[in-house]
Amino acid sequence: MRPVDMHCDTILGLMKDKEKLELFKNDFSIDIRKMKKGNSLAQFFAMFVYLKSGKDPMETCLEMIDKFYVELEKNSTHISLATNYGEIMKNDREGKVSAVLTIEEGGAIKGKLHNLRNFYRLGVRAITLTWNYPNEIGFPNTNYEHKDKGLTSFGEEVVHEMNRLGMLIDVSHISDQGFYDVARLSSKPFIASHSNARAIKEHSRNLDDNMIRALSEKGGVMGICFERDFLGESEKARIKDMIRHIKHIRNVGGIDVIGLGSDFDGCHPDGEISNIGEIEKLAYALKDNNFTEDEIDKIFYRNALRVIKDVL
Repeated sequence: MRPVDMHCDTILGLMKDKEKLELFKNDFSIDIRKMKKGNSLAQFFAMFVYLKSGKDPMETCLEMIDKFYVELEKNSTHISLATNYGEIMKNDREGKVSAVLTIEEGGAIKGKLHNLRNFYRLGVRAITLTWNYPNEIGFPNTNYEHKDKGLTSFGEEVVHEMNRLGMLIDVSHISDQGFYDVARLSSKPFIASHSNARAIKEHSRNLDDNMIRALSEKGGVMGICFERDFLGESEKARIKDMIRHIKHIRNVGGIDVIGLGSDFDGCHPDGEISNIGEIEKLAYALKDNNFTEDEIDKIFYRNALRVIKDVL
């Protein structure tokens, strides 16, 4: 059981006091000690950009990327950047967790493909096309307000360029029509890094059954998200609700479409799995619900690794 977690907002937390807060040890849900305890194989670190902050989104993202690299350099005996499957395997052989650099908010590229390419050169390997606001790429699925609005013409260019470069297109947060535009246009598998099943919990951030099938047919993966509002009606993120989503997704799209996308340090705290060091609780619950070792391995890391190998 070697978790590959496709989404966290830990770097955003560290930016609250970037001179003092560190990745090795902190009070957030993810730090190096907790990743080691959870036997993490790879952790996706999102550079989250808030478009309504009034700050330059690209400059904000670059500042976060700098903090990301500063922390990797300080902790190089424990964690290393991975930009592809081979580097994840190399890091693992050296006893290191792999850090995958991602951006949450395509507005960080400011409507320019050269900015996308420069982020790729900096090591970014996945981009969540939108967050909760419209940008140059497309529209979010906030409360279904933009449900029927798809990718812009620039957004279509971004899909093609990310395919060409070898970057994971992440459709968590994007409108329903935007999802289908990506499914139609992308020549490679894509991901919904932190989204659950809409049939189990009606929420615009979750995928409906047709989306799950489309994602599966494309060879993509959706990461089970630990945000309570995407799981059920409880005030806590409960493991039994995660299991309900996983069972439904398996029934609709098959076991190969399911991965992990905790959204740790970006979701409500105090869930039944409070940090990455407790991720084994989910594995035990899956086993108790008659999931095989092979199925659990696929959910925890093999499906994500397959997509990484196919795309990056």
